[in-house]
Amino acid sequence: MDILFLLIPLSVVLVFFILGGLWWAIHQGQFEDVEAEGQRILRHD
Repeated sequence: MDILFLLIPLSVVLVFFILGGLWWAIHQGQFEDVEAEGQRILRHD
């Protein structure tokens, strides 16, 4: 039972890090043109 006092706050912190990383990626334009990247991989430039 004592381990829950450690694991629950750590999981909440992990969720905040994941959400912060997702927010950063969205605002940096990582998901702007997803289709072009898929087509670029298929072409042999």
